[in-house]
Amino acid sequence: MVIEKIESFILKDKLSKSFFFSQWEYSERCICIVKITTSDGQYGWGEGYGPANVLEAGINLLKPMVIGKNPLENEVIWSDMYRKTLDFARRGILVASMSAIDVALWDLKGKILGLPVSVLLGGAQRSQVRPYATGLYFSDYNNPSKDFDKEVRQYIRKGFKAIKMKVGLGIKEDYKNVKRMREVIGEDIELMIDSNHAYTLREAVTLAKKLEPFDISWFEEPLSPEYYSQYNELRSKTTIPIAGGECEYLRFGFHQLLRNKSVDILQPDICASGGLTEAKKIAALASTYGIEIIPHTWGTAIGIHVALHFIANLESIPGRMMSPDFLMEFDQTENGLRERLTYPKIEMVDGMIDIPKRPGLGIDIDEAVLREYAIPKDRIESIL
Repeated sequence: MVIEKIESFILKDKLSKSFFFSQWEYSERCICIVKITTSDGQYGWGEGYGPANVLEAGINLLKPMVIGKNPLENEVIWSDMYRKTLDFARRGILVASMSAIDVALWDLKGKILGLPVSVLLGGAQRSQVRPYATGLYFSDYNNPSKDFDKEVRQYIRKGFKAIKMKVGLGIKEDYKNVKRMREVIGEDIELMIDSNHAYTLREAVTLAKKLEPFDISWFEEPLSPEYYSQYNELRSKTTIPIAGGECEYLRFGFHQLLRNKSVDILQPDICASGGLTEAKKIAALASTYGIEIIPHTWGTAIGIHVALHFIANLESIPGRMMSPDFLMEFDQTENGLRERLTYPKIEMVDGMIDIPKRPGLGIDIDEAVLREYAIPKDRIESIL
């Protein structure tokens, strides 16, 4: 049994209404997924995070390095892809292409062996994960937060015990919005903020100090990801935990965050930073610094399931008899690809999601839905 075929698909879902954050506007969701099939017909699915058409080009570049290999030797395959692209792919989109292939290999390996990915990673340390709702994006340029009250109450009704909102409109506007959201959700629901690297150090310090009374669980990407030492300085000037890492790649990039004491919480996107193979190494590295990991997710339910299995395997540091709940990002913005592409559906019960127990990632693709969203190869546009 060897890897016989690697297929990539660019899927696009036009949104019914655009939304935006501190950097730009979303009018559609466009995602690249990959299917790896063996000579005996078994297959696995993966997903990459980044510009879909560029991801697909990277997957096409990597194919000859993977075809014909033993799918059970996924770490050997990862090392070969990494070594043969090292001169031009130490960071960025080609690492995300490697990640998509790596995720598909883990799914495939689990299906071949009849085991869930969490077991292949070393075992599930927990049976459930507590998702937090990512939402509260801006919906109107004249009144960006006009629908916040209605939206956040929907999350409360769904049973979320933690909610992340967007900031980055300016200190006064952010303060007003965060204060209002804390008033609406009360004291028992966690509240996180994310500026998508909108602020200078001075601005971030000012905003963080003003928001400290509102019990913010973390301030995500307050600064541009290049400024490791500024992140460290911000941490020293606020009691709000600082989170970041969705723009980092490989354990070497995350080591920069850790050695500079830049963050309290690491947020690797497993579908971009090197796949599950590299995520295990990032987790081991983080454990030596005593830093918490809460992965970033954005895409289809493939990526969400990748995060579920990874978080299930994370060691609780420090260990204790009554371990706290582990958090996972669960995007709530409009996304037909997330809702319709895979089965069985993700279910949240009493604010928790169970770790899948089916082989591989525990899901499969509805290929009728895949065909509905897939862009024909001869019509693929240039997509940022």
